[in-house]
Amino acid sequence: MSFAVITQTLLEGFLITILIFIITLVFAIPLGLIVSFGSMSRIVPLRWLTRTFVWIIRGTPLILQVIIVFYGPGLIWGWTAFPRLEAVLIAFVINYAAYFSEIYRSGIESIPRGQYEAAQVLGMTKAQIFFKVILLQVIKRIVPPMANEIITLVKDTSLARVIAVREIIMEAEDFIKSAAIIWPLFYTGVFYLLFCGILTLLFNYLERRLSYFKV
Repeated sequence: MSFAVITQTLLEGFLITILIFIITLVFAIPLGLIVSFGSMSRIVPLRWLTRTFVWIIRGTPLILQVIIVFYGPGLIWGWTAFPRLEAVLIAFVINYAAYFSEIYRSGIESIPRGQYEAAQVLGMTKAQIFFKVILLQVIKRIVPPMANEIITLVKDTSLARVIAVREIIMEAEDFIKSAAIIWPLFYTGVFYLLFCGILTLLFNYLERRLSYFKV
């Protein structure tokens, strides 16, 4: 089997990998912010409910969550199962929203209380304080941990194969079964390294751009 054919097949699988990556970020980043507000809420039942949810999601393996989302509706409630890719996306969005929420929460809570009080003295509303005073400082503080989680997400996409979503690793495994060759599996590492390398450069650039915030 030619190198070009294998590369093309792996590229097709890598497109699924990128699709999972992008959709997860698009939904998990804003959802994580909403969850973080729940974790910091002054309404005690909401705060504890949100923190319990985050604890459960962070304390169980992502692969288990993918399996539950895919098989759970049919086996537990008798509902129609989600399509495989949709089940993966739902599990990934929920999982990463929980992780992102803790990063947001730590970033927001790290801002000195005096900055809130000073802004209130100037007559700013809570929304103005958050978006004009707090948010940019929080972004600077959370870029390194967010970058780490996002790069981890790239590699976690390989877990989609547990319910037979044909991402790049599954495509490579098929060559082991069909052609008895293992090198395509190692070849997938090149795709991951290049993608993670690009993301690393992007986050390094972003950190430099935010370096003027002395916090």
